[in-house]
Amino acid sequence: MTEWWRGGVIYQIYPRSFRDSDGDGIGDLRGIAEKLDHVAGLGVDGIWLCPFFKSPMKDFGYDVEDYRAVDPMFGTLEDFDQLLARAHDLGLRVIIDMVLSHTSDLHPWFLESRESRDNPRADWYVWADARPDGTPPNNWLSVFGGSAWAWEPRRNQYYLHNFLTSQPDLNLHDGQVQDAVLDACRFWLDRGVDGFRLDTANFYMHDPELRDNPPRPSGSGALEGVASVNPYGMQRHVYDKSRPENLEFLRRLRALMDRYPGTMTVAEVHDDDSTMRSAEYVGSPDLLHTAYGFTLLTERFGAGVIRGALESFERQPGRGWPAWAFGNHDVIRPVTRWGRGDGGDAFAKLLVALLCSVRGTAFLYEGEELGLPEADVPYERIRDPYGLPFYPRYKGRDGCRTPMPWRHDHPAGGFTDGTAEPWLPVPEEHLRRAVSVQDGDPGSVLNFTRGFLRWRREHPALVTGDIRFIDAPEPVIAFVRSGGGEEVLAAFNLGGEPAALEAPGGVEALSGHGPTGTLDGGRIRLPGYGAFLGRLSGTDNKTTGG
Repeated sequence: MTEWWRGGVIYQIYPRSFRDSDGDGIGDLRGIAEKLDHVAGLGVDGIWLCPFFKSPMKDFGYDVEDYRAVDPMFGTLEDFDQLLARAHDLGLRVIIDMVLSHTSDLHPWFLESRESRDNPRADWYVWADARPDGTPPNNWLSVFGGSAWAWEPRRNQYYLHNFLTSQPDLNLHDGQVQDAVLDACRFWLDRGVDGFRLDTANFYMHDPELRDNPPRPSGSGALEGVASVNPYGMQRHVYDKSRPENLEFLRRLRALMDRYPGTMTVAEVHDDDSTMRSAEYVGSPDLLHTAYGFTLLTERFGAGVIRGALESFERQPGRGWPAWAFGNHDVIRPVTRWGRGDGGDAFAKLLVALLCSVRGTAFLYEGEELGLPEADVPYERIRDPYGLPFYPRYKGRDGCRTPMPWRHDHPAGGFTDGTAEPWLPVPEEHLRRAVSVQDGDPGSVLNFTRGFLRWRREHPALVTGDIRFIDAPEPVIAFVRSGGGEEVLAAFNLGGEPAALEAPGGVEALSGHGPTGTLDGGRIRLPGYGAFLGRLSGTDNKTTGG
């Protein structure tokens, strides 16, 4: 199936935190390969691996020093090839993180570019003269705090860095730079990867005139995915990213992917309106396959919020294919961020079922199948360069990156068998939710996830069908998925108290999926954090799912 990703469920793996096979306290590729049976057993379609390339690890791999080499911390190219082969044997596709907007300042391209204004790679990064008073060329800010410009005395110029100063931005307006990063993509496609997650895909191009960003209007709310204490959210980012020229580069990338049938791209989009920008990037067949933004990765939660995001995408021109995630390696885990510590297993199950029922490709982050809450990492253990400058108002991203708990009877959760301390602590509350605890419990979040994803596969409407919404009172979100000869009604109670809504005529309850909502006298009754799934009459009754 060449479009395996359409309606697929992809499991995100953060390599540092999944499984340590060599005892140094940091996860690695062999460790991931050891645990692929667990991933395949969930019923997902593929995995997304966060960066494992050679890197100084200032931003834990998102600062690439060599696009074609595995960092020794994670293993070797041979280890990657073995992991890829094992995943394919288990029926799992493998997509890897490609960081094309910037490199490490140790990348050979930057080391050459910074030396002079007339070397062969002088224009491979974004350089600009200072203003007459010596200040940076404009008001652009770094996502990680402070100016987006750093001074380079060798050239007597500033260079652009949208993230850390050690992550200089590539100048993708330059055709040679485009060729170079596409060659890096081709290297991994030739090795057999099934696609790319494109980090910060709307940061590829900047305004060549380097115009100042305007201020963000007061009262417009926080910028998606940006901590409220970060001044980055005080600007409208119209000139430092999301430029129209980006579309032409995305078309070049798509043309490359089309030469490798069955591969795909998913863009990460971080913008003032990331849902709109995501839809733009997938709005025609010559652009990307799918994309996700930060709309559902923020603190804002509720039936109206989620419905609004989904409907916003559906209204965009081109009606491309969306992707959705409730959690990832950059944000507070959703059971904590949205559940505020309430709901427990019921809330964790609800989120899995909802994410995997909406129209789009679903991304589950490691540990969501266990219902892991956010870890409270003490200040002295914080490693995230984004968290340290804004502590304590913003603690960074370490709380969602702590090691995966495999065993409850081991101080490191079975993440490592060595004597080295794990790179981040394993909290006691995670040990209580370890795979070893949940595996044999029929009512666990883990077994719910396995069962729901297995049941979902039997209902094509939930995989690739269209979506239309049904008006329902808060905190209920309800919609119908239509496709494959069936119509499936799904209703989710996002609150902790029981709720009810009128049932459409001709609906019958489906079984075998796990959620406990019921049909009672023409009304759908939902327990707190409960869900109902049913078939509307007049559709194919051959697929019952249980």
